Amino acid sequence: MAFVFALFGIPSAIVGIPLSLLRGNIRTMYRWAMFSMRAGIRAAGIRVHILGAENIPQGESCIFLSNHVSNLDPPILLPAIPGMCSVFLKKSLMKIPLIGTAMRLGQYVPVSRGHSRMEAEQSVALAGQALRSGMNIFIFPEGTRSLDGALLPFKKGAFFLAADTNAPMVPIVIQGTARMMRKGSMKVYPGLVTVRFLPALHPQNFRSREELMETVRLEMQAALTRG
Repeated sequence: MAFVFALFGIPSAIVGIPLSLLRGNIRTMYRWAMFSMRAGIRAAGIRVHILGAENIPQGESCIFLSNHVSNLDPPILLPAIPGMCSVFLKKSLMKIPLIGTAMRLGQYVPVSRGHSRMEAEQSVALAGQALRSGMNIFIFPEGTRSLDGALLPFKKGAFFLAADTNAPMVPIVIQGTARMMRKGSMKVYPGLVTVRFLPALHPQNFRSREELMETVRLEMQAALTRG
């Protein structure tokens, strides 16, 4: 998997970043990146079964939220989401050569751990700009990986964003990756991953951000319990 990521990913970055700067958009580089992720996942012997794709609203920028149990989650989930996605991620990752430049071109949203209220508001504003430009937003609302698969408490950033933009929220549950790549290990085991898109929730149908957040959490928990 690492070999395939490097084989396709490094040339894509070297060629794609200058090309994206010249064109003023990253659509071509984004397609290359998604191809590299799919190829790497297949090379690792991982099969992905997608359910509920019909639940994704058509023609609208959405906020996608998923549980998080493994470092395999992002390269499996991002190619499964239609359209282009901006992502909430650690601010430190934006400093990585080439990759950081690509992330800035892709309107990725940097988040600092222990961030101030002002930084949080800036992150929400940047994510709102990405949504209004036609991109989707992808986020792990728990903020970190769960060690036992149980949902951790949710961070509020995605729900402030939903209240600010009224973008539909599409919960996702991913199952199978925890046993394929455990926290603290670089070893990857082949197998089947299930990605389930749950029905979209519209912020304007809820009385508060807290009610929306609790509903998203309950829907995801119920789907994880059903398996």
